[in-house]
Amino acid sequence: MTDLANYRNIGIFAHVDAGKTTTTERILKLTGKIHKTGEVHDGEATTDFMEQEQERGITIQSAATSCEWNNHRLNIIDTPGHVDFTIEVYRSLKVLDGGIGVFCGSGGVEPQSETNWRYANDSKVARVIFVNKLDRMGADFYRVVGQIKDVLDAVPLVMVLPIGIEDDFKGVVDLLTRKAWVWDESGDPAAYEIQEPPADMADVIEEWREKLVETALDQDDDLMEHYLEGEEPSIDIRKGTIALDFFPTYCGSAFKNKGIQLVLDAAVDFLPDPTEVNPQPEVDLEGNETGKFARIDPELPLRALAFKIMDDRFGALTFIRIYSGRLDKGMTVLNTFTGKTERIGRIVEMHADSREELNSAQAGDIVAVIGMKNVQTGHTLCDPKNPATLEPMVFPDPVISIAVAPNDKAAAEKMGIALGKMIKEDPSFRMETDQDSGETILKGMGELHLDIKIDILRRTHGIDVTVGKPQVAYRETITQRIEDSYTHKKQTGGSGQFAKIDYSIAPGEPGSGYQFESTVTGGNVPREFWPAVSKGFEKSMEKGVLAGYPCLDFTVTLMDGNYHPVDSSAVAYELAAGAAYRQSMPKAGPQMMEPIMRVDVYTPEEHVGDVIGDLNRRRGMIKSQEASATNVHIKAECPLSQMFGYIGDLRTMTSGRGQFSMEFLHYMPCPKNVAEEVIKEAKEREANK
Repeated sequence: MTDLANYRNIGIFAHVDAGKTTTTERILKLTGKIHKTGEVHDGEATTDFMEQEQERGITIQSAATSCEWNNHRLNIIDTPGHVDFTIEVYRSLKVLDGGIGVFCGSGGVEPQSETNWRYANDSKVARVIFVNKLDRMGADFYRVVGQIKDVLDAVPLVMVLPIGIEDDFKGVVDLLTRKAWVWDESGDPAAYEIQEPPADMADVIEEWREKLVETALDQDDDLMEHYLEGEEPSIDIRKGTIALDFFPTYCGSAFKNKGIQLVLDAAVDFLPDPTEVNPQPEVDLEGNETGKFARIDPELPLRALAFKIMDDRFGALTFIRIYSGRLDKGMTVLNTFTGKTERIGRIVEMHADSREELNSAQAGDIVAVIGMKNVQTGHTLCDPKNPATLEPMVFPDPVISIAVAPNDKAAAEKMGIALGKMIKEDPSFRMETDQDSGETILKGMGELHLDIKIDILRRTHGIDVTVGKPQVAYRETITQRIEDSYTHKKQTGGSGQFAKIDYSIAPGEPGSGYQFESTVTGGNVPREFWPAVSKGFEKSMEKGVLAGYPCLDFTVTLMDGNYHPVDSSAVAYELAAGAAYRQSMPKAGPQMMEPIMRVDVYTPEEHVGDVIGDLNRRRGMIKSQEASATNVHIKAECPLSQMFGYIGDLRTMTSGRGQFSMEFLHYMPCPKNVAEEVIKEAKEREANK
């Protein structure tokens, strides 16, 4: 077993097309894990092994691999950059101890970089930064460093400076040693020399070295005092990196094999080993923290988190991060979510889509187990004699849906099984069957997300389906407070049913969801029936009164009521609450809500006017526009309903050079004409059922 101090569990994350997968490929070559580097644009990258990834040249699912560097074991996860697959970044960061944030030298801090950075902040993951593609047109290392400060509100600790830029990029100066690493043009990562830096860089090297030392010493007053008195103190970059005080920042060109060694050295020297990060909190069945933690120690009882399910030709693969204890082949583990035990069959160490069999794994390891039956993403596996649950993962709700129908009976049978596997793999992908029409509805995070799921259904699973047009996940809410009363009475042969409730329904803050409180005194509605009242309202909110969409953000207060000693029951109060919802919601100023997306468009400067005009026609609000060396970045907020098929229109407007990404931002009230149209369509659907 490797000593835990020599483990590094790291993720590589960035905006789409910043060069993550190429960086991973170069790391694997440098560490001797692979002998030939594959290129993303040729569809040959090791970690992009799905057909859909190879064709589109993007990463769709995170891929795990491991390698060795300076006697340290690196478990690396290459994550997607496209906004529709951020779920992969989120769940990877959840189980990693450190990360390498890759930024494009010309594109800089792009929208998905911000989202991924936010996820990494939420997960308190220490990071080093690699500014890539300095050989590209428009690359500017210092501009990207400024954006990291301004846009991400982060402190970059600049460790190297580039020698030359764009076509003249030759290497980097290590500010700590004041030595230059210069590569030749052969593309061989080992073909470099360490030499004295160019004389004309002397002043800029001293300026940035001083900034490096001062930033690193900010966390230690005593050392800072010695430094100000003229001493050159020893600086502890590792401590500040792990504390998230700053982020060591490097630069290079992964494609040209320049600068990768220093990033690998930084991962080993500055990123934490599994014992140096905050241990995972344990929670009870309701999700509340218990005050206990899964400490990284092979000698403690087993605590492991399943963070990803992948289906391949050998069966279901469950990716597991082990926090404490050991996982041995043949042992029995408890899944605290299902309460069932499972036997561990085969344990494998993954290298993208190939694998190496293991007999056991220990705290700190990331491995995959083949053939687990009832485990899903976010489930905890533990020692049956010492049960515990780790903090689960929370996944966003989908904002877009499409109806799919199999083209023949054989496809119908296969489709249910295939969709079941795909949902296990991706918790942000959902399926439901429309009760009235019997249609299968698929729900996801964006058009590309659903497009790729349909592609997988057709090609990977061989199922031919007909696809309906995309549907927006509208919501409803209320705008007025209302007080009301409802009495539920039912007399049948034996004892009847009776429940009377006096209540108020009021709008809640945006994002507050459904809330219930009771101010009943004197036992008019006995305390044991309050949960039934709450449940009745909560179940009803799935269907709004305007167009049948779920209802958001309202508070129900149970103020008074009445009960019958024989006829009152939890069921009676639940039925009363359901009927009260249907009675009162139409009186509380119901309103349609639509999902608003944060849209980031990149366009050549000559097409800016056309793009902005088009976004305005789509009811878009332009928030900002910012010119870079290669294009203009327009930030806008647009209703999802207006964005279907946008990529085709954008390419037409910009002669194929425009790009965009969008992610869900929040719900906003629909304009009156849109709401009327949505309600009319909903009524027509009802009538046609």
